[in-house]
Amino acid sequence: MTSLEVSTQNEDAGPGGYAAARLLLLHEKERSGPPRRTALARLTDDWLAGLFAAAAPPRGTALVAVGGYGRSELSPRSDLDILLLHDGTADQAAIAALADRIWYPVWDLGLALDHSVRTPAEARTTAAEDLKVHLGLLDARPLAGDAGLVAALRTTVLADWRNQAPRRLPELDELCRERAERTGELQFLLEPDLKEARGGLRDAQALRAVAASWLADAPREGLDRARRRLLDTRDALHLTTGRATDRLALQEQDAVAAELGLLDADTLLREVYEAARTISYATDVTWREVNRVLKARSARPRLRSLLGGRSGAKPPVERTPLAEGVVEMDGEVVLARTARPERDPVLPLRAAAAAAQSGLPLSPHAVRRLAATAKPLPVPWPAEAREELVTLLGAGEATVPVWEALEAEGIVTRLLPDWERVRCRPQRNPVHTWTVDRHLVETAVRAASLTRRVGRPDLLLVAALLHDIGKGWPGDHSVAGETIARDLAARVGFDRTDTATVATAVRHHLLLVETATRRDLDDPATVQTVATAVGTLGTLELLHALTEADALATGPAAWSSWRASLVADLVKRVAGVLAGEPLPDPEAAAPSAEQERLAIEALRTGEPVLALHARDGHAADPGEPAPEPVGVELVIALPDQPGVLPAVAGVLALHRLTVRAADLRAVDLPTGLGSGSVLVLDWRVAAEYGSLPEAARLRADLVRALDGSLDIPARLAEREAAYPRRRGLTAPPPRVTVAAADSRLATVIEVRAQDAPGLLHRIGRALEGAAVRVRSAHVSTLGANAVDTLYVTRPDGSLLPPEEAVDLARTLETALG
Repeated sequence: MTSLEVSTQNEDAGPGGYAAARLLLLHEKERSGPPRRTALARLTDDWLAGLFAAAAPPRGTALVAVGGYGRSELSPRSDLDILLLHDGTADQAAIAALADRIWYPVWDLGLALDHSVRTPAEARTTAAEDLKVHLGLLDARPLAGDAGLVAALRTTVLADWRNQAPRRLPELDELCRERAERTGELQFLLEPDLKEARGGLRDAQALRAVAASWLADAPREGLDRARRRLLDTRDALHLTTGRATDRLALQEQDAVAAELGLLDADTLLREVYEAARTISYATDVTWREVNRVLKARSARPRLRSLLGGRSGAKPPVERTPLAEGVVEMDGEVVLARTARPERDPVLPLRAAAAAAQSGLPLSPHAVRRLAATAKPLPVPWPAEAREELVTLLGAGEATVPVWEALEAEGIVTRLLPDWERVRCRPQRNPVHTWTVDRHLVETAVRAASLTRRVGRPDLLLVAALLHDIGKGWPGDHSVAGETIARDLAARVGFDRTDTATVATAVRHHLLLVETATRRDLDDPATVQTVATAVGTLGTLELLHALTEADALATGPAAWSSWRASLVADLVKRVAGVLAGEPLPDPEAAAPSAEQERLAIEALRTGEPVLALHARDGHAADPGEPAPEPVGVELVIALPDQPGVLPAVAGVLALHRLTVRAADLRAVDLPTGLGSGSVLVLDWRVAAEYGSLPEAARLRADLVRALDGSLDIPARLAEREAAYPRRRGLTAPPPRVTVAAADSRLATVIEVRAQDAPGLLHRIGRALEGAAVRVRSAHVSTLGANAVDTLYVTRPDGSLLPPEEAVDLARTLETALG
C-alpha cells in the first residue's frame, strides 16, 4: 500500500482532504505517466462520488465523467468534464440543489469545471446538434448514482454514432482540417500546442472516435505509445508551469525536459515530433480509408441498379499495372499478386517511385509488407535502385506523402542509415519552417522544378536530399555533411566522379548565397574564392539550382528577388572566371554617368544631392517574363566629410528603409569644376512597408543630420521604446570577427547581431570613432538575425594590419553590446 493510499484512507469527502491527497499524488516522483493519471482520476472519482452521496441525490440520477476525464486521463491541470444525468422524474429544484452541492466544492478548490445537467433524451439531442458533445459522450464513465441510466445512455450514444457515421465522420474530418489550418502541424512547430495542433491529442481522440464507428480503424503500431508521450509531456508542462496550458513554449522546454528525465529541450522536441508524426500518419491513413469506404457505400446502390437489382453483387476490383510488381487498386498503390519482396530488393523503391509519379498514396499494408519481408539492397546499389530513388525525388509535391509512408515503417533509415540522425531533429532558427529531415525532402521537392536548368538532374536531386545531412553531427554541418554525402552517394551507386560532385555540392551548399549577400562582388578576391571552391561550370550550375531550392524550402524569409539577383550576379561572374575570362579591376572602374552628374552637382552646391530609382532582378532565361523589382537604388553625392555613413544610415532607418547594400567611393572631379573630392554612396534599399519617401524629404533630413540639428540616436531610441521586446526572449550578444576574405582592397569585418532599426547607423558611428574608412557594406538579414559585412581601410586606403583589425572588431562588439 502506497503512502498516498494510507494517507487518504481516513480522509473524508471534504475539499481539504481531497486537495491534500491530490497535492501529495502530484509530487510523487515514483508514480508518473499513465499510473499517475489513473490514480488522479480514481482519487477524483472517490471525492466526487462522496460529494454526490453526501448530497442525498434523488432516485434516477447519476454523475458521469466524459471526455478526457471519462478516459481517466487527468493531467495535473485538466478540466473536470462532468455530466449530471437524471431521468426527468425528480423535481427540478432538487436537481439544481444537487448540482450546486457538487459544482461549488470543485470551484472552491480552483479546479476548472466543464459541467452540464441533462436527461438522456436531452443528451442525445445535444449530441446530435454538437459534434464535440457527441465525442465527449463516447467516453462517458459512471462515477456515482444510477449505473443503469449511464449504461443505457452509453449504448444509445454509441449506436447513434455508428448509425450516423456516414454524416458525422465527414463533419469530424472537416473539423480536424480546420483546426490543423489554424494551429499548424505539431511535428514542425518550435512552440507546439500539444492538444490542438495537427498530430496532437485532439487528433488521437478523433482516431478513437473513428474506430468506435466501426467504419475504419487507425494503424495501431506505435499509436498508443505516441499518445502516451504527448500526455506525459502535457503532465510535465502543467507541473513545471503550474498552469493549465497545452502550449510548449520555448522558455518552458528545458524544465519540461528535466521533469521527464530527458537530456535537454532538443531531445524533448524530437520525442514530441516523433509522437506527432506517428499520429499524423495514422490520421492520414485513417481518413483516407474512411473516405474510401463512404465512397464505396454511395456507389453500391448505383451498381446494384446497373446489375438489375441483384443482391450480394460485389463491384469488380480493377488492378492497373504501374511497374513490375506494383499495381493501382482502389485509388492506392499496392503490390501485385506476383510480387515477391523477399526476392526483389528494388521493390520498395520501385513501388514508392510508381506511387509518387502517379500521385497516389502507398497502401499502408503494402508498406508494412515491404518493411517486413523485402530483401536488403546490396551495396553499392544496382543502377535500377538508384534510378528509382531519383524518380521518387523528382516527382515534386507527390514525393512527400510517399516518403512519409516509407519513414513510418522504417524503410528510409534502412536504405539511408545516416537518416536516423536527422529524423525529427528540430531547427531552432525561426527562419526554418521544417525539421531537418522534412526540410531535406522539401528541398528535393523544390529541386524537382529546377531540373531543366541543370545538365545532371539526378545529382541535383540527390544533393538536395543530402545537403543538410550533417546536422545530425557536431561541428560545421557542411563539413560533416560532405563526408556523409560522399559515403551515401557511393552507397547509392554513383561513380567516383559523381560522388565527388555530390560531396562538393553538400560542402558548399551555402557558399553562393552567403557570398552574394555578405561579400563585395566587385572585389576580385570574392569571385576567385568561389571559383576555386566550385571548380567546374557543371558544379556551379548544380550549386546555383541547389541554392534556390534550399532557400525556398527553408521558409519565406530565406529567399527573395533581391537574393536571387545577387546570386545570379555572382554565378555570372564566377562562370566567366571558370571560362577563362579576366576579372575587371574595380580600382580602374570609372564612375557611371549618373554618379558623375550627381558628384558635379554636389561639388557645385556644396550640399548633398540624391536620386532614387527602382532596380530590376535578373531573369534566369531569356524567354522568361520580366523580373519583379528587387528594391530601390539610392545614389547620394556630397562633399567628403566626417560622419557620412552613420548620418545616411540613420536617416534611412528613420524613414523605415531597409538597407541591403552600400558602396562608398571618393570621386575626384576635373580641376576645372572646383577643388576637393566628392563622396558617392550607392545604396540598395527597400521600404519595410508602405511606399518610399520622397527624395526631397530624405535630402532635407540628411542635411539636418550632417549639421547636427537632427538627433538620430534620440529619435531611434524613442521608436525602440515604443515597441518593447517580447517577454521571455533574450537576444544573444553581438559577435564581430575579422573575416578571412583574402581581399587586396580592404579588411573585411563581419558583424552578427540582433536585427533592429538603426543597426547600421550604430555600426557607422563606431567606425567613425575608430577613424577607419568604409569602402562598402553588405547587409543580410534572416529572421531576427542580421549579418553585416564591412569592407574597411585606413584613411589612406591601405588594409588594416591584423592587430588593428582585431582591435576594431573588439571596439565594434563593445559599442553594439
